[in-house]
Amino acid sequence: QLQLVESGGGLVQPGGSLTLSCATSQYTLDYYAVGWFRQAPGREREAISCISSTDDSTYYADSVKGRFTISRDNAKNMVYLQMNSLKPNYPALYFCAADLWGPGSDWSVAREYDYWGQGTQVTVSS
Repeated sequence: QLQLVESGGGLVQPGGSLTLSCATSQYTLDYYAVGWFRQAPGREREAISCISSTDDSTYYADSVKGRFTISRDNAKNMVYLQMNSLKPNYPALYFCAADLWGPGSDWSVAREYDYWGQGTQVTVSS
């Protein structure tokens, strides 16, 4: 069972930056596509970004293109989400998720992912 742990969330002002981390200690993330999703209370889970398992191709939701960057460090079993120019938004939990040999046919579909972390809270507010 792959266990994922997110960190790096917090309160940030609009226009600011945060870097989220997704880590696992038991197994390598090399063979997994890793996606980032966010969910605010009472709202649908929203796909943000994904990095593939095979060639490190990256995918982004239109709402974050040009502002967010996903990357991975396989030696450290870490995946990062650098978030710049953050916009005011509902407080949300940001989750990382892993898909073995993914992504599948649609990186943005939550059910494609087999393992999920517990999330880290991000609030963008002045």
